Amino acid sequence: MNYEANIGLEVHVQLKTKSKIFCGCPTIFGAPPNTHVCPVCLGYPGAMPAMNAAAVRLTVLSGLMLGCRINPYSKMDRKNYYYPDMPKNYQISQYDQPLCLGGGLEITRPDGSKKMIRLTRIHIEEDVGKNMHFASSSGIDFNRAGTPLMEIVTEPDMANADEALAFLEGLKEILRYGGISACNLEEGNLRCDVNSSVRPAGQAALGTKTELKNMNTFKGVHGALLHELARQIAEVQQGRRIRQETRRWDDAAGITLAMRSKEEAHDYRYFPEPDLLPIVLSQAQIDDWAKTLPELPEQRRARMIRDYGIPEYDAGVLAADRAVADYFEATAKHGKSAKAASNWIMTTVLAKLAGQHLTIGEVQITPAQLAGLINLVEAKTINMPTAKEVFELMFAQGGDAAEIVKARGLAQVSDAGAIEKLVDDAIAANPKVVADFKGGKEASLKFLVGQVMKLSQGKANPGLVNDLLRRKLA
Repeated sequence: MNYEANIGLEVHVQLKTKSKIFCGCPTIFGAPPNTHVCPVCLGYPGAMPAMNAAAVRLTVLSGLMLGCRINPYSKMDRKNYYYPDMPKNYQISQYDQPLCLGGGLEITRPDGSKKMIRLTRIHIEEDVGKNMHFASSSGIDFNRAGTPLMEIVTEPDMANADEALAFLEGLKEILRYGGISACNLEEGNLRCDVNSSVRPAGQAALGTKTELKNMNTFKGVHGALLHELARQIAEVQQGRRIRQETRRWDDAAGITLAMRSKEEAHDYRYFPEPDLLPIVLSQAQIDDWAKTLPELPEQRRARMIRDYGIPEYDAGVLAADRAVADYFEATAKHGKSAKAASNWIMTTVLAKLAGQHLTIGEVQITPAQLAGLINLVEAKTINMPTAKEVFELMFAQGGDAAEIVKARGLAQVSDAGAIEKLVDDAIAANPKVVADFKGGKEASLKFLVGQVMKLSQGKANPGLVNDLLRRKLA
């Protein structure tokens, strides 16, 4: 019997605010344990929360980018449960009246086809603390407690691990474009719970679901789903019943393990949060926020292909990061060749940044300066090896490419008379290589070109060198 899977995600996104959701404590990552805390986020009796307006705005912007209906009236609720990292023994969240309803995200599957993944809701809530386990004891760091989170809940529309991965990657791209979240998985900015079930192909009713809790890497989500779906199918095929439970992913062993039975909504005893007023938004306020939305990644890719004539692959790489796409467009507008700008940024610039663990915002070369360097290559003022040398200097200290070339005497030599003498010297010094070329070994010509370039200290025009060598050796 064939089986089909249904996967839904609950994605927890840390909002990019300066302070926590209900108090003024900072949200800076990496501070010493329990230094960014106060009576509110520690849940002291009598401490009163106050809503962070920026968290509301960022959540609404997310909903607008994902096609949600924005609720003009929503409220906060208490979700009651006891975990050691929950200071108050309840979490302030949203239950029946969230900020955003519906919407969806279109993904591109591995075969290139498109699929819409529907959203159920987006709501805001507070984060909990972090359990710290040591050799002989455990502790809790409450710095994260009260950090503003946005929870994005999908319908069970994903059919396999690849689709879940595509959804997470697409969502991360959109949220970073909108400035909603840094989406830094290493810092816990984006985590998700994965609900999955299997059913015989064609069966209308969904199977019994399990939940994989607190997945914090995309690779982990993909690997865990591959194992969990296979496990569920094997269980059903052997006549065993799937238990509705919460499981965890053991990355080292490559398996999922049962943790506890799955809670239902009534287990949390939701009721309206009495210390916070409802969130009431006018349509004028929503419209004003909508005017600040950026061009979405998919739209930008299409426009870059259309406006700059670059291939779809190039647009995909460049538009994946808003800052990189901005840098490319600024470079292309100052330069003579958008494709050359694309090549330089995708290979030389991004590779250099990755090697030094820098972002595009930290590069010392401005788009205008990079365009100036590319223009020198396009005009054949300098050759590519020299351009790479100049780039290294600019990367280290900034500066204008033309001024560096002039000051260091790096301009390309295109004088046929000057190059011809170097060609003659290279031919005279390498009689065996010349004989090999005349004997049909085409690769020997590359060696001779290299010798001429060496004699010219890299300044000779390679195309002219190649032409002169072929003419003299004919």
